[in-house]
Amino acid sequence: MPKRKISDENRTFQEIWELNYFVSECNGQIQCLVCYSTIAVRKEYNVRRHYESLHKDKFQDYTGKHREQKLTQLKNSLNKQQSHFSNLKKANELSVKASFALSEMIAQDSRPFVEGNYVKRCLLKASEILCPEKIKLFEDVSLSASTVARRVTELAADSYQQLSSIGKNFQSFSLALDESTDITDSAVLAVFVRGVDRDFNVTEELLEVLPMKTTTTGRDIFRELNKCVDHADLDWCKLVSVATDGAPAMRSEKVGLVGLLRNKMTTLGVPIHAIHCIIHQEALCSKYLGMSGVMNVVVKTVNFIRSRGLNHRQFKAFLEATESEYGEILYHTEVRWLSRGNVLRRFFALRDEIGLFMALKDADVPELGDAQFISDLAFLCDITAHLNDLNTTLQGRMKVVTAMYDSIKSFRRKLMLWTKQLEVGNLAHFATLRSLTTVELGNMKQYSDKLMLLNTEFNSRFQDFVTLENELALFATPMTIDVGSVTEEYQMELLDLQCDSAMKEKYSEVALPEFFKYLPQH
Repeated sequence: MPKRKISDENRTFQEIWELNYFVSECNGQIQCLVCYSTIAVRKEYNVRRHYESLHKDKFQDYTGKHREQKLTQLKNSLNKQQSHFSNLKKANELSVKASFALSEMIAQDSRPFVEGNYVKRCLLKASEILCPEKIKLFEDVSLSASTVARRVTELAADSYQQLSSIGKNFQSFSLALDESTDITDSAVLAVFVRGVDRDFNVTEELLEVLPMKTTTTGRDIFRELNKCVDHADLDWCKLVSVATDGAPAMRSEKVGLVGLLRNKMTTLGVPIHAIHCIIHQEALCSKYLGMSGVMNVVVKTVNFIRSRGLNHRQFKAFLEATESEYGEILYHTEVRWLSRGNVLRRFFALRDEIGLFMALKDADVPELGDAQFISDLAFLCDITAHLNDLNTTLQGRMKVVTAMYDSIKSFRRKLMLWTKQLEVGNLAHFATLRSLTTVELGNMKQYSDKLMLLNTEFNSRFQDFVTLENELALFATPMTIDVGSVTEEYQMELLDLQCDSAMKEKYSEVALPEFFKYLPQH
């Protein structure tokens, strides 16, 4: 025990050292409050020797309350100095964090990296008005083009590393592939992965975007996919299904991706399902209505107005002068499937104004005065709106295939209902067509036939899922499915599950696939 120069039974051992030698303990080290040096050995002899050899002459006259006040003053000085550097470090960390957050927003919105400088100027101008005392914080946020590019690269690398780490725990996973060509004629292959771990946590992410520099044959796609899966360190034996965009290079059973992938999985002894993307098939079905004549007139007229600057300006002025409900005509973009329905609805609503304007421009559209064409246009507006609603229902993250297929089956039944209703002149679900004063009965029969053909096309395109219906039903309705309809390996466990009262209650409380998290691991 050290000798106590200040006698006070209520003081702790550390307080006695502080008063005697003007030192403070921080993170297990003894630091002098006078010269801020650290004393290497934590012993009283070393502390006393440092104090007596360097500071005793200056501070020996401080006694009693004066000494305590001086100690408090020195402590406050040290704390102020430490907090200053701590605040600088914290401010620097926050600036870097803000730079990463803003760079991520720029990348997510597909904005040019050079816009980082514009964002920073906006921040500085706002801070000058709202909090001028904190403008230095905003000045320290680095958002130059090179910095944003570097931040985005680091974020992408970190996201990929996290995904690879999660992928090692997948019990099974599926892939979705889409090969497309952009406006610069560069072909790219987008690969998405959805995996599930032992606890039934589902992960769905974009795995990689692969450039296809030369040809885009099935072998080229298969070679790039091999590199992608191996690079992500995913186990091929855990691959259960693959969804493609339906192109011949993807679907061919001999030289396409699906055929080559089946051969690879056969050698590994693992079965695999290959399906055509549900959303893509729905979009292809929508083109089977056979009403290209109506759509061609609409697209040609819209292009005449929108593709020429003078015509576009004059048309907007014309709509304003006539006090039209809408002030603009929409463009149709082929690669954006939902734009078709929006263009048709706007065109139908502005058909009178468009007819007058085109006549003024000596570019008459005689079809706008034809009752048959207007009737066809109204029908196309209605059925396209229904198809768009279906397409929107199918979109989104973490969609379960059973729910998507249920939407398809529901739409097919709606088509059957609409077919029967149109045959008898019932327009309850065709609001645009109903808004016309008269619709000929012959047209009703014609539209009914088109819906019947559309239903046939849906049935034909979704044959892939007919073979999977038992498996999908087992997943979606394990509590009500007929045990005799499932394979024998699941029958005993399924009977136990259907008789488990606790699991029945949980099944009614939570949605799929959340329910499967509550099943025993075995």
